[in-house]
This record gives sequence, C-alpha cells and structure tokens, in this order.
Amino acid sequence: MDPMTNGVAAVSWGRDRIDLFWVDEAGSLWHRAFADGGWAVAESLGGHVVSVPAASAWGIDELEVFALLEGGALWDRYWDGSSWHPWESLGGELTGTPAATSWGADRLDVFASGRDGRTWHRWWDGQRWVEWERLPAGSGPG
Repeated sequence: MDPMTNGVAAVSWGRDRIDLFWVDEAGSLWHRAFADGGWAVAESLGGHVVSVPAASAWGIDELEVFALLEGGALWDRYWDGSSWHPWESLGGELTGTPAATSWGADRLDVFASGRDGRTWHRWWDGQRWVEWERLPAGSGPG
C-alpha cells in the first residue's frame, strides 16, 4: 500500500454514530458506518484516490469526504441523508493529506498543502464553494 493513502478518516454526525473512510490498494475510497450498535457492511465510493481522506459532518445525517485524486486536485463526495452524491472536483494543485472541519450547519472548511508549499483553504458557505485562498505564511504547515 502506498504510504500516501495509508490512513483512516473518522467523523460522527450524532450520538452512537461513526463513519470511517479509507483507501484500498487499488486507490478506491471505502466507507463503513457504525450505527445501531454494530458495523454496517463496507461500501466502495470509487475514485482513484492518491491521499488519505478527510471527512466532516455539518448536520445530522449529513457528511462530506474529501481526497486528492490523480492530478493533485481535491475532490469530494457527500451524503445527504439518503444517498451518496457523485465525485465533484474542487480543483487546486495540492499534495499530501487534506483536513476538513465544520463549525455549524451548512458550513464546511477544507485545507490542503499546495504544490507551492503553502496551505490552501476553501469553504462551503451554505450555497456555494468559495474559491481557494492561500493562507498567509506562518499560518499553517507551508
């Protein structure tokens, strides 16, 4: 397994709920949930992932997973309470492992290291993805 994809992301959107994400040896993203006292069967979310995934929840039964796919762009898939939506490109020229968080309903923030060595940030403002911003030097690992 490639060390760039050897890792697990975990998130919870509510009591007694955990969602895990990982990448298999073929580069596909996988998901498995703990709910109702047990683990569900793992499901493939596809893709040609080249990073460890990151995940965040912004409400009950609402979560999003992020990963770099071939080419260095950030991609995401989200769960809306009934189904997974297809992969969506958020662009960028990135490396490494993304990080994601949410401070409340309909707000998602994602961070990643750029090929330029700086930290980049993009966020969902409740209606759209705001364009990438490069954080000032000294405000992150880059």
